[in-house]
Amino acid sequence: MKQYKAKSGITGAVWKIEKKLGDVIVEGNVLMIIESMKMEIPVIAEESGTIIEVCVAEGSSVAEGMVVMIIEQ
Repeated sequence: MKQYKAKSGITGAVWKIEKKLGDVIVEGNVLMIIESMKMEIPVIAEESGTIIEVCVAEGSSVAEGMVVMIIEQ
């Protein structure tokens, strides 16, 4: 199986995780929301599949380019 790694597009804090382990997602779904400088920036799925790993927790800090979820296609 092929894996897709969803990454944070910005440095900030994980405000809300919208999808959980085992969820089947489609391209365009909001996976989580990152808060940075009082702005809420969604992490959008670029490919469809099943979430096999959530790499961060709500409230944790993330850096730009950091893997936040792994999706199996």
